[in-house]
Amino acid sequence: MKILLSNKFYYRRGGDCIYMLNLEQLLKAHGHEVAVFAMDYPENLPSPWQKYFPSNMSRLMAFTRPFGSQEVKRKFNRLLDDFRPDVVHLNNIHTQLSPVMAELAHKRGIRVVWTLHDYKLLCPRYDCLREGKTVCELCFSGDKTPCMSYRCMKGSALASWIGCREARMWNRQRLEACTDVFICPSRFMADKMVQGGFEQSKMKVLCNFIDVDKCRQSSYEKREDYYCFVGRISHEKGVKTLIEAAGSLPYPLKIIGGGPLEEEMKRLARPNVEFVGFKQWNEIKKIVGKARFTVIPSEWYENNPLSVIEAQCLGTPVLGARIGGIPELIEECESGMTFESRNEADLRQKIEAMWQHAFDYNRIAEKAQARFHAGKYYEELMSVYRMHMA
Repeated sequence: MKILLSNKFYYRRGGDCIYMLNLEQLLKAHGHEVAVFAMDYPENLPSPWQKYFPSNMSRLMAFTRPFGSQEVKRKFNRLLDDFRPDVVHLNNIHTQLSPVMAELAHKRGIRVVWTLHDYKLLCPRYDCLREGKTVCELCFSGDKTPCMSYRCMKGSALASWIGCREARMWNRQRLEACTDVFICPSRFMADKMVQGGFEQSKMKVLCNFIDVDKCRQSSYEKREDYYCFVGRISHEKGVKTLIEAAGSLPYPLKIIGGGPLEEEMKRLARPNVEFVGFKQWNEIKKIVGKARFTVIPSEWYENNPLSVIEAQCLGTPVLGARIGGIPELIEECESGMTFESRNEADLRQKIEAMWQHAFDYNRIAEKAQARFHAGKYYEELMSVYRMHMA
């Protein structure tokens, strides 16, 4: 099968990029021909398809690119002519590339599959947060004016106007007409899409996968007394709530990652909180693999966080906020526990409970590696691709 994958960036920038890079390797390993379409960005990995990539965005392009620029259409059509894919599989493509690709492929009779990594099709800001802090669903009804009223895009009236116009142009009816199936990595995401008016029949819930071999160990027993957080140090990740809860407890906490709140959180933290900074996978694997548990204290609609999946595949239980798709990944008292998002008291109580609970670490790893195995994902994805073929 010939599959064209598209994402705005082509390097390990975030979860969407990691997913597409992993998917490219998975498909190639099973003998498929794979082409890539992304924005020509300085940090991109080398690619034989780079000559088709539209140029990196300038400030002026912010007024044209989100709506389907001539350059994107010209280069994407050329790639379709040359590669002739059976399937176009879209990922995170708004703004820098735009959904015009779905229409161009659909008009040629090519199957269009779209994996949703955030809530951009429902919320112009993509994360359902008002002013970056308050969970908001005002735009789900189709009326995107709240985006302008609250200046949701970077606090800017102009950026919010562009975001609102983009959302109105690429509305539900138009997107559904040119997309065969939307892959939702969580049931929560699928439910929110239906809440926003999208057809249930076009939603396919398919949890993310990882290379579980990178997590395999001879033993998953925990030999060090600390717990940890892995992720961006920012408001929506709930790091402030975690650090405040951790400050009144005696247990050591390791914070892995960086972000805009890093210096503020360092000032707030007590001596039992250690900031170890940004780490590559091999270092993350060692820290998370030895931890008693990890905490995902998110305060936004997390979709299907890889940090939960990776921790469990390392045999490390997860204490996760009951928000978004996080609870779907955690078996209560088996692979972790959950707490009420933003509730510091509940978080503190659950940290105590996690510390005292006897988890079967080997069993956690065994079940997670079976659940999130790439082979399982591949079989389900192939059924999605073939389901929409003539």
